[in-house]
Amino acid sequence: MDDSEPKLLQRILDPVLGFFENIGTTVSLTLQTVAWLFRPPFRASQMLAAMDYIGVQSIFLVGLTGLFSGMVVALQSVAALKQFSAEANVGGIVAVSLMREVSPVFSALMITARAGSAMAAELGNMRVTEQIDAITTMGVSPVQYLLSPRLLAGVTMGPLMCMLYSTIGMIGCYIVAVAWLGGDWGFFLRSVHDFARPRDLFMGLVKGAIFGFLIASIACRHGFFASGGARGVGMATTRAVVESCVAILVANYILTQVMLGDI
Repeated sequence: MDDSEPKLLQRILDPVLGFFENIGTTVSLTLQTVAWLFRPPFRASQMLAAMDYIGVQSIFLVGLTGLFSGMVVALQSVAALKQFSAEANVGGIVAVSLMREVSPVFSALMITARAGSAMAAELGNMRVTEQIDAITTMGVSPVQYLLSPRLLAGVTMGPLMCMLYSTIGMIGCYIVAVAWLGGDWGFFLRSVHDFARPRDLFMGLVKGAIFGFLIASIACRHGFFASGGARGVGMATTRAVVESCVAILVANYILTQVMLGDI
């Protein structure tokens, strides 16, 4: 048999095997992280610090993108609804689209860009400088000390950032539809009341929690197992951001299909 055939087969199989190995490593580490959430000692200070970093320090970025997202969706919706003389319904349509899709996805992407990348880089730097090994030698579980607070903070702050995005997005929508384009504020509020339902908000909050879980899991996995010095940390950070973004978009479709069911 030609020697080139095994090499060709290896080139084909290596990416596939690497893909499944990456998933297996992420799932295994995440299960360990979840298990450590229920075992003492419970470090509230670590949890609050992670919530501050993932959520509180992301408020400006999430709020800014939410404002302009609401404004541009309102602008496009008014332009489209004018063809049917239904621009009075813009408030309700934008509210539903924000709560169901735009807010959970875009807030999660912003958290990935700001906090997810930083988590991967921080953990990767701790790994290559042997700080994680030092924590282990002191008899402390690095999974419990470093990863569990970040995972719980991601699940907690994801829905809160989603709510913030929706709220500020609706303010942006109001600015465009009413203050700028001269729409009637009574019709605007009435359309929000008629179109938006608690189910829409619930869908967004569930997505926000799951997306926060995915961001923290993927970022912690790549940072925790980083190797190869500064270059390795950079590659781990890049992989964490790319995989988190892809996971968010794939999970968004699956969750939407499950929650909406047969339309």
